[in-house]
Formats: sequence, structure tokens, C-alpha cells
Amino acid sequence: MSSGLLLLIILAIAGAGYTASRKRVMQLAHGEIRALHSRPNYYGMATALMVLVPTLIAFAVWSLAQPQIVTNAATKALPTAAIPDGQTIGLVMSDVQRVADGLDQAIEQGLITRDAAANLVSQDTDIRAVLGQAGVALGSDVHAGVLAAAQVYRTTQSTGNLWRSVVLIVLALAALGFGLARSTPQFRARNTVEKTMRGMLLAAACVAILTTVGIVFSLIFNTIDFFSLYPARDFFLSLTWSPSFGGGSSLGVFPLLWGTLYISVIALVVAVPIGLFAAIYLSEYASPKVRAVAKPLLEVLAGIPTIVYGLFALLTVGPLLVSIFGDGGSLGVSWMQGGTAVMTAGLVMGIMLIPFVSSLSDDIINAVPQTMRDGSLGLGATPSETIRQVVLPAALPGIVGAILLAASRAIGETMIVVLGAGAAARLSMNPFDAMTTVTAKIVSQLTGDADFASPEVLVAFALAMTLFVITLGLNVFALRIVRKYREQYD
Repeated sequence: MSSGLLLLIILAIAGAGYTASRKRVMQLAHGEIRALHSRPNYYGMATALMVLVPTLIAFAVWSLAQPQIVTNAATKALPTAAIPDGQTIGLVMSDVQRVADGLDQAIEQGLITRDAAANLVSQDTDIRAVLGQAGVALGSDVHAGVLAAAQVYRTTQSTGNLWRSVVLIVLALAALGFGLARSTPQFRARNTVEKTMRGMLLAAACVAILTTVGIVFSLIFNTIDFFSLYPARDFFLSLTWSPSFGGGSSLGVFPLLWGTLYISVIALVVAVPIGLFAAIYLSEYASPKVRAVAKPLLEVLAGIPTIVYGLFALLTVGPLLVSIFGDGGSLGVSWMQGGTAVMTAGLVMGIMLIPFVSSLSDDIINAVPQTMRDGSLGLGATPSETIRQVVLPAALPGIVGAILLAASRAIGETMIVVLGAGAAARLSMNPFDAMTTVTAKIVSQLTGDADFASPEVLVAFALAMTLFVITLGLNVFALRIVRKYREQYD
């Protein structure tokens, strides 16, 4: 039984429990609501939650555990001869999973019967044709060990799905019976529902905290593994970034940090003035009609995918800058050799950050009390003086927060950098040179078939940890500024 159908059955049981509990408690109270401790809807909700909460928790745990059990069973069935020289067991297991999924798809499409699929052997000439018709492309013949492991994979997964359906449906029905049994007029259904909802809200709030803790510990442990293989002094003090998977790598972080900060500064130089001026105009000068049209149009920029910005940088902004600052350009200089450069990525990233600065700053400026504006104007100040000397200082903590949010987005951006700035790790003051950032190198170091235990792969976690510490430091610095000015204007 598929997961979607199983969830629908569980929801149907919960809905039946809601209706049955509500009806049962009204019958026991002889239709007199005043004889009930809670309103009838609470009894139905209590039974529905009794069905949903334990069943969905069991479903989540089963969904996390079953893939590991299935993979372990298939791995044990995979003979050593099925693993070619130079390949890891993970790559072979991906072939096992593809073959197993292909056979299941072939059965669903009617290309082969279930019994025929279970009896296939690697020498059958039809297996590649069947898998090809099912949409599975294989680069070579299916090894007998791979097919045997795929059959174990299919059998274990099918058995797991069957037992999952049986166990969860039985659990839901048992919870339904228990919920109906306790649905009496004296049952404190409202208190139970409120406690359950409070617990669910607390669990939802803990998800973000536990996710953050998990990310931090993952970074810490893998960073420790990296520094056990590569000297920390060379990582932080070296000015050369030259990874070599054959050995002899130089993994200095300085060129990457320089490119990250250089591009981010250019982006903020573009985004902060334009975004802040746009926010001041929209909040203080624009008429309601203009604001109703201009603000949504400005915020459309925030909804554009970053890959689109990257293509815009690569295909439009880069060639435009080359036509101006490159060889044979309109200025007659040769500062820019190609379309990928720090300036290209910085300008496009600045355009992307404009709505972040403008929207947040606009909301913050509008939150400044109108009495402060009226008092300033009443003392004879002009509107521009009021904005400059009253409104902006009062809104400064929020504006700093908006700028820091934009800076964090700029530091963590990847696609614009990959397509617009190039991949060269260098220390240069020329904004028209190609450079790269920490995030781009994290992606490149984790891409490929390199050994995960090598320093060239683990360096991605050290880079991520460095970026995390820098971002955390910026947030702490911004928080101190916000608190300082907030005490002044509270």
C-alpha cells in the first residue's frame, strides 16, 4: 500500500472517530449539552487527535527506519564480486536501487508479471529491454549479484510496506476504540485537546531549535575530522587555494573569504541606498495609489529564483560590462577580460537584495509613531528634515537589522556567484577580475565521486563552519547596535 493511500485511510479513521465520539457523547447525555463537561466538538477532536498523533508518529519513525533496514538487507545480499574495482559500495547500491525501482515500474506498467520479475536472472536478454521500457537506462549489463541484491531490496521493501500498513491501521483502530470508550459526559475533553495542541505547538517550536543544533554539531564534528587531516594553521593563514584530489593540496581560506566579502560589499553598496531611498519614498512621499502599485512591483524582485539572476548576470550584465570596460570597449580600457567578474555578481546580487532592504525598511519606518512626525513639523521642521533627523534615527535599529539580513543573504548566495563571478580563487583589488566565494567552493568540493574522508571533501564543512561563525559575529554586532539605539528611543 502506498504512503498516500495509507495516510488517507488514517485520516478517514480519524474523521470517523470525530463523528462517532461526538454522536456517542450526545447520546449518553440524552441530547443535553449542559450535562457535558465540554462542548461536543471537543470530544470529537479528542478522539481524532488520539488516532492521528500516535499513528503519524509511528508512520514517521517507520518511514525513517525502513529505508535503512532495506538498504542493509540488500547490502548483505550483494556479493563482493559485484563491486568493480575502483567503485564504492554506495555507487553499486545506487544501481541496485535503480534496478529494483525499474522492475517495480515495469510491473506497474504491465510490461512484466510479478512472478516473472521475481524469477529474472542476469543472463535473460529481456531484462535490459524491460528496464529500458520502464524508463531505467543502464550503462552496462546487469551483474548477477546486483540483480540478486535488487530482488532482496524489492522483497524487503514490499514486506516492510505491508507490515507498515497492517501495524498502522491496527494502531489507528485501537486508538479509535480507546477514544470512543473514554468519550463520556464526565471526560474533560477540552482540557485534553488543549494540552495535546500545546504539546504539538511545543514540538513544532523545538524542530527549529533541534535542526539548528543538529546542523551546528554536524559542522563541528566534520570540521574536527578535517583539521585532524589538514593543519588548521595552513587553512586559516595560507593565501593559496589549490585543491588537488591526487594530493598536495593547498586549502587556504583567505582567497575565498576575500571574494565573498568583496562581492557582498558591492551588492550592499547597490542595494542599501536604492532600497532605503525607495522605502523612504514609499512611506513618506508616495500617494496611496502609487504605493499600492509600486510596492508590489518592487517586491516581485524577491520572488525571482536566484538561478534566473545568475543567468541574467551571465548573459546580460557580464557582456554589457565587457562592452564598456573590456578590450575594445566604449571607454577604451582593458580592465575586464571576461563577463564573469566580481562586479558582475555584485551588481546583480545588489538588484536581488533591493526588495529585502526596501520592504523591511518601509515597514520599520511606518512603525515610527506619527506623533514624532507631527511634533517635528509643529516645531517648524520641513518634511525632509523630519525624515532625516527624527524618523530615520528612530527607525535605525530596524534598518540595521534589514541591512544585516541583506548582508547574510549576500554572503550565503551561490548561484549568482557561480554564474556571474567565475571560479577563480584569488586575492585581487580589481573588481573586474573573476573570483569565487566560500559557498561556491562548498558546492564544488562536495560535487563528484571523491572519497568523503579526504581533506578535499571535508574542507567544505570547515568552510561552512567559518562562514557560520562570521555570520553569527555579524548578528551579534548588529544586536548590540540595535539595543544601544533602542534604549535611546524607547
